[in-house]
Amino acid sequence: MTTAPRTGKQSPVPHAADSHDLIRVHGARENNLKDVSIEIPKRRLTVFTGVSGSGKSSLVFDTIAAESQRLINETYSAFVQGFMPTLARPEVDVLDGLTTAISVDQQRMGGDPRSTVGTATDANAMLRILFSRLGRPHIGPPSAYAFNVPSVRASGAITVERGTQKAQKATFTRTGGMCPRCEGRGSVTDIDLSQLYDDNKSLDEGALTIPGYSMDGWYGRIFRGCGFFDPGKPISKYTKRELHDLLHKEPTKIKVEGINLTYEGLIPKIQKSMLSKDIDSLQPHVRAFVERATTFSTCPECEGTRLSEGARASKIDGISIADACAMQISDLADWVRDVDEPSVAPLLAALGQTLDSFAEIGLGYLALDRPSGTLSGGEAQRVKMIRHLGSSLTDVTYVFDEPTIGLHPHDIQRMNGLLLQLRDKGNTVLVVEHKPELIAIADHVVDLGPGAGTAGGTVCFEGTVEGLRGAGTVTGRHLDDRAAVKKSVRKPAGALEIRGANLHNLQGVDVDIPLGVLVVVTGVAGSGKSSLVHGSIPAGEGVVSVDQGAIRGSRRSNPATYTGLLDPIRKAFAKANGVKPALFSANSEGACPTCNGAGVIYTDLAMMAGVSTTCEDCEGKRFDASVLEYHLGGRDISEVLAMPVTEAEEFFATGEARTPIAHRILQRLADVGLGYLSLGQPLTTLSGGERQRLKLATHMADKGGVYVLDEPTAGLHLADVEQLLGLLDRLVDSGKSVIVVEHHQAVMAHADWIIDLGPGAGHDGGRIVFEGTPADLVAARATLTGEHLATYVGA
Repeated sequence: MTTAPRTGKQSPVPHAADSHDLIRVHGARENNLKDVSIEIPKRRLTVFTGVSGSGKSSLVFDTIAAESQRLINETYSAFVQGFMPTLARPEVDVLDGLTTAISVDQQRMGGDPRSTVGTATDANAMLRILFSRLGRPHIGPPSAYAFNVPSVRASGAITVERGTQKAQKATFTRTGGMCPRCEGRGSVTDIDLSQLYDDNKSLDEGALTIPGYSMDGWYGRIFRGCGFFDPGKPISKYTKRELHDLLHKEPTKIKVEGINLTYEGLIPKIQKSMLSKDIDSLQPHVRAFVERATTFSTCPECEGTRLSEGARASKIDGISIADACAMQISDLADWVRDVDEPSVAPLLAALGQTLDSFAEIGLGYLALDRPSGTLSGGEAQRVKMIRHLGSSLTDVTYVFDEPTIGLHPHDIQRMNGLLLQLRDKGNTVLVVEHKPELIAIADHVVDLGPGAGTAGGTVCFEGTVEGLRGAGTVTGRHLDDRAAVKKSVRKPAGALEIRGANLHNLQGVDVDIPLGVLVVVTGVAGSGKSSLVHGSIPAGEGVVSVDQGAIRGSRRSNPATYTGLLDPIRKAFAKANGVKPALFSANSEGACPTCNGAGVIYTDLAMMAGVSTTCEDCEGKRFDASVLEYHLGGRDISEVLAMPVTEAEEFFATGEARTPIAHRILQRLADVGLGYLSLGQPLTTLSGGERQRLKLATHMADKGGVYVLDEPTAGLHLADVEQLLGLLDRLVDSGKSVIVVEHHQAVMAHADWIIDLGPGAGHDGGRIVFEGTPADLVAARATLTGEHLATYVGA
């Protein structure tokens, strides 16, 4: 093994004989991997390349990182392991030389309303200590400044024995900084009573509009027999007491028809049964009701700061901890440097270093009070990096999943520096990546392929970056691809006028977005691109907005259900076999009775990670065994759902299985670069880029005139970017207007018109710094984007 040239003084990559300096993988067969065997040098930066679906994540995350985590779990006592998820050993013959693996992925951070950028890193904890030392008036320990610690005052008596004497009296107070009104959430939930009932009707007349609440069953017996109100009287005629009992009464024992029951008001009842649950786990009609009936507003008591009055009143140089957390992080770093107090100098230095790390990683525009659930996948991954940059751990394996997603070319250079910094501390860094700027700094490259899905899963090349260039693989051939700036651009057919846009950091932006052409909106991360495009272009009829956000749906949802593909497939199976279509739905009559069609037995462990185990009866196929006896074109329904899109496209094109509606949907999925996805792959396993392209495929049949896309190249291999550009061209040539927020220079060069925001991020951005054609942007070189695009096209 050899490696590419490295920065700094480093020893050469160890020879294969030095097995203790290698991670050895032999016979890996996870997902589509075909007996993959590789040796990865430790304490080096190894980049895994290959087209989407070639097996990169299966090797790095599902094999190497997963086995490391499983082995670590086995070091705990049997008692502790009883509370932990049971992890299956990956499909691999030999895995040795492993070190502790830390996965830094793009999974969005928990949607817990109390989770913020500050709590997800050490920044909040250090700020709380700082304010507990220097804040005036002094209100107590660090927990007094914590919005996730309740304000609890407790007192009690403790008996102390000294010889024959007993002293009894000890009172204590422990107070957190949580706002008592919103319980540290910053917002309060109100229920729209008009969505619960029609007050012109009585209960007997069907006033209740809550899903599942009917007067025909037990609810009717309880309402009629409780005696708290008259079920035959219109609700608008209720007294205050009757209305209170209907809506708010605490659980109360009653006897109805000789049976002991518990009555509880509607609001606490639906809070427990519906509002306290993960909204994505609810049935669609229940979810729609919850979204209609609940409204969120800023907490009037803490004004959204989440903190108690005492925590907000305690200040350092006129700044409260709420003020500090609301600052742009780059400004907060400056404020911390200005605090001059020798007694806390080490704390100030550590806090300043953490805050500076945000700026280094291109996140200086965030605030510590930003809810972590609102971060994009790329932002979430970079926030997770902050935790590890200052870590004292060495000889750790860090695993990254496309860390350049969401980054401007200018920011990618900083990301490269941080990855090299982790490596130079003596760690092994494994990166799944498509961007040539990051591949270029690799010490070692593993290229998987040659194709995706069943056509991938083998190692096509292993060695240096220079070796990859001459290897003739798909990645090697495209590594030095450079798009040329368009010689002629399309003429606009009108304009979308935006005036005085001031959402987030936008500074009264006036801009005309040309219609009927391909418009690319550029700028560094945090410059205001998404605020301009998603916040200023009116959503509604004629505008199709396609982002990378999570797709609503349960663990059962997959590309076939999401796109509507499953309906024609079920009908085709039913027609071929002379049975009902419902048999071919794992959410209906055809479901395996053991797992109810989920394919897995899912055990919810409350605050701990849930455990999923493959259903032993259906072996993960989701269907009852009798359903699998029915065939279409020689395949049963589970085999069809296991097909990748490209195979299914051929399957439904001809012969007995010919289904034109299904074939058209599959063509659209292939057009957006998802040919490798299996029809039944759970949506929860898709990346942000894959989710966006899936949404785009479903909207391509819409009649919308304006398409708004957010980084559609995310997760795309270099070879697939050209296919995406062809798709965007087809959309424009068919009469659509396409507006793309994008960092990829090939997309910029292909644009008819570029709108560049900046010049910086946060309050240093939010302005239009260039409008014009790509050729004009390159010629001017007046912005960061212009400089990088000029370098890219070789101007």
